[in-house]
Amino acid sequence: MIPVQGVENQTIAVLGLGRSGSATAAALKAGGADVVVWDDGQEARQQAEADGMILADLTRDGGWHGVTALITSPGIPHLYPKPHPAIAEAYNRGIPVDNDIGLFFRSYATADWDRFDTMPRVICVTGSNGKSTTTALIHHILEHSGRPTQMGGNIGRGVLSLEPAQDAEVVVLELSSYQTDLARALTPDVAVLTNLSPDHLDRHAGIGGYFAAKRRLFSEGGPDRAIVGVDEIEGRYLADQLAQGPADDRVIRVSVSQKLQDFGWSVFARKGFLAEWRKGRQVASVDLRDIAGLPGAHNHQNACAAWAACRSVGLAPREIEAAFHSFAGLPHRSQTIAEINGVRWVNDSKATNTDAAEKALQAFDKIRWIAGGLGKDGGIAALVPHMGRVVKAYLIGHSARDFALEIAQTPHEISETMEAAVAAAAAEAQPGETVLLAPAAASFDQYPNFEKRGEHFVELVRKLEAGRS
Repeated sequence: MIPVQGVENQTIAVLGLGRSGSATAAALKAGGADVVVWDDGQEARQQAEADGMILADLTRDGGWHGVTALITSPGIPHLYPKPHPAIAEAYNRGIPVDNDIGLFFRSYATADWDRFDTMPRVICVTGSNGKSTTTALIHHILEHSGRPTQMGGNIGRGVLSLEPAQDAEVVVLELSSYQTDLARALTPDVAVLTNLSPDHLDRHAGIGGYFAAKRRLFSEGGPDRAIVGVDEIEGRYLADQLAQGPADDRVIRVSVSQKLQDFGWSVFARKGFLAEWRKGRQVASVDLRDIAGLPGAHNHQNACAAWAACRSVGLAPREIEAAFHSFAGLPHRSQTIAEINGVRWVNDSKATNTDAAEKALQAFDKIRWIAGGLGKDGGIAALVPHMGRVVKAYLIGHSARDFALEIAQTPHEISETMEAAVAAAAAEAQPGETVLLAPAAASFDQYPNFEKRGEHFVELVRKLEAGRS
């Protein structure tokens, strides 16, 4: 645990008692604060009381007695579409609102660092797609190279439940727009933007607000190194804003759609080959095509971002390349589950929007595509140009019939359920084909989250594997 600094004898309120909220309450107490907590869910409040926490109803005036700051969980709206009533009340009272990310950056550095030979570093990764894989890949490379490292944030552990820093340690954090939007302190040593596509637009009142939330990671604290995916206009704008000119190697541009040979530092992938260029010359190259844990151009983008981040903290090309080959990938993200009778089964349940599903479809050929769920605004019309890769689609969930209308020229069936889709795909798939779960939709019609959806798919594939072994 990282005790929060500068809160001794203050009364701090914590709103939301999920993973990050509970860790935040404990870290505040460890820092000497008097902590009161609130959650809208009765079950969470009862558990908090059982754990010895003090409840304060922040929906009533009496709950605010003596409170000097409010720390909120990332999933609770603080501005759009409208603030949670407790947060709105804090604004009315002039009480500062922060989150656990802000507290982490206030508290991570301590007097103990004076005895370290090498200062700890913090790498933060944000973006619309690929940030979890990029974060995990950076962490894996650091571990493989023998560097002390921890991973947390939007993946793994809450930031305040991490351990205090070690000499030469590198902490790798995945940060969502919900986290970067509110944090009052954001001072990473290395900041990464993978890419940007429309998402969470209701929470940020449109694409401009969404990009502004991501941009705060770079503008608030001024990282020593900024790694920016420049395949979208927002990334090119951000890189231009941060750099003093094309030769400024404090900004590392990353791409999978263009060569970037005219900048001070760049990393790009073309036709499966990663290249690092510095000051007009190539300094490293890696063949990514046969790395099982990084299939497709979208994972090549993740590899470029991770390469740049690890080079920024002093790792050698040979160390990074060796670690690439042992990276197994993350569950539910282009995760190869099995090969059964020459058919590859891939779980990309995390592909909850068309942008992510497009990247998954581009990673494979001869696809039997399992898609559907709770569709998002705009449907899947954007995926029609990629239907040439699809042998047949098996559509499930609430939006199955809507999806069928949008891909009418592609062979498809309305399977309704995951069980039916997997059974039909297994019966029809031929050697050399890939059965791909890439739903292009939210899971909430049939599953509580994308993880449960992916786990169900994996369970069904494992049963197939057992039955044919």
